[in-house]
Amino acid sequence: MAASLPSSAAASPPPLLRRNAAPPLSFRHSRRWRRPAAVRKDGRSAQLALPPAARPGSNGASGAISAAAAGKALPYKGREGQGSPWMVFLATAVAVCGSFEFGTCRYGHDRAHVMQVGYSAPAQDGIVSDIGLSNSEYGVFGSVLTIGAMIGALTCGRLADTLGRKMTMRFAAVVGIFGWLTVYFAKGAMMLYAGRVFLGYCTGVLSYVVPVFISEIAPKDIRGALAASNQLFICAGCSAAYIIGTLLSWRSLVVVGLIPCAVLFVGLFFIPESPRWLANKGRDKEFHSSLRKFRGEDSDISEEATEIKDYIESIRQLSKATIQDLFQRKNIYAVTVGIGLMIFQQLGGINALGFYTSYIFSSIGFSGKLGMTLIGLVQIPITLFGALLMDRSGRRALLLVSSSGTCLGCLLTGLSFYFKAQGLYSQFVPTLALCGILVYYAAYSVGMGPVPWVIMSEIFSIDMKAIAGGLVTLVNWISSFAVSYSFNFLMNWNPAGTFFMFSAASLTTVLFVARLVPETKGRTLEEIQTFLEAT
Repeated sequence: MAASLPSSAAASPPPLLRRNAAPPLSFRHSRRWRRPAAVRKDGRSAQLALPPAARPGSNGASGAISAAAAGKALPYKGREGQGSPWMVFLATAVAVCGSFEFGTCRYGHDRAHVMQVGYSAPAQDGIVSDIGLSNSEYGVFGSVLTIGAMIGALTCGRLADTLGRKMTMRFAAVVGIFGWLTVYFAKGAMMLYAGRVFLGYCTGVLSYVVPVFISEIAPKDIRGALAASNQLFICAGCSAAYIIGTLLSWRSLVVVGLIPCAVLFVGLFFIPESPRWLANKGRDKEFHSSLRKFRGEDSDISEEATEIKDYIESIRQLSKATIQDLFQRKNIYAVTVGIGLMIFQQLGGINALGFYTSYIFSSIGFSGKLGMTLIGLVQIPITLFGALLMDRSGRRALLLVSSSGTCLGCLLTGLSFYFKAQGLYSQFVPTLALCGILVYYAAYSVGMGPVPWVIMSEIFSIDMKAIAGGLVTLVNWISSFAVSYSFNFLMNWNPAGTFFMFSAASLTTVLFVARLVPETKGRTLEEIQTFLEAT
């Protein structure tokens, strides 16, 4: 079983706790996960499991963190404000324009792969005829997006820490606009490739900074749902581009990508910066102003502000984080969870199915266009349903249900290919394939799609977020490329075996989540770090 953060049920303040007081957890932690006291620059140990105000001999609002670490949490009245959260919703709406942009960019990538195996759509035909590309050159046009995304993943963490979350999103929006315009005015293959690399870089940066920004501004009770809107708008971007792409020329389709970039760029002028980033940079006046805007002018932010400041002060006792710190015992648990979820998200076959869905349907004797339409009708409402459940059922429950569902979906699809190869139940093969893929997409959309990104934005401390978050994002893109690139070869080898492999990977995901992934719902980011410090 995996670690579960203690409940925030009201309780009397406990006696002052020692550094090593262990919280009651849902499994017995192995000693290998226990974190030693952090070492300061001067070589003396520093107590970082609890912020200064929560340590023995100190007073302050952050005593609630100490209580939470001991499994006896204090009430949360006033912690994250009782005012109107309209600014949080506005800021989230602006940020997820980047997610929508992400979806429109990946749409072009998906269709490029689909074309390589025989599916031709109006936009693809237009590019091939206007520019004079071969099918293989068009495949490169789609694939270079991943190269740009990997470069974006390598730089996104440092950019977000140095420039701020807002400025990084604005920079990505400018790169995205430049990329779309380059594609629009392209007269040859090289300009098309350059535009796709710029778009890939844009999506690589946005795939990290959007969920991080939302998690840092959202109150704990709705953080999961708001962060999950990232995946919802990725799906919406894909669907919008797919539908509009059947109606417009390929150059006109560029507008679908330009609009969210423009809205993101302009909208960022009207929302505050992440208060946690401001606090980490020592900009106290702006920190309090930003936090008050996000919690409402009539809310009491003193307790939450103290908790954030205390935690950041404790972080500053450490030397500057480096790549080597990822492999220290104090960080390895969070890094293992983050990387593991991203790898398993891709090993389940989502990008392989996404890139080749039409081909899969055609191979099994089902209409590719009808299948794609049904998937679009299923994916968005199910993703919305998962977002609504995120802060009710919790992250772990959604992951367990989702990975179990993707296991079943791949198993059914694999069986359809097996029956077709063996000449068995031929009348049921198309229906079995359709059911399998629809089950897969529904299950993926409710959990394995959004939750890994939500957890990634929650589990890393603010000093490690740039390095660890960038690494996790890079792993996701590399895994995506590896699975999608190898899928065609695997299908030529053994179609049924390919889906049975995806099913086995999803089953392994269930075990990974049950054993290692912590539950983070209902906790502030600082309390999550306190918990991870104690594991």
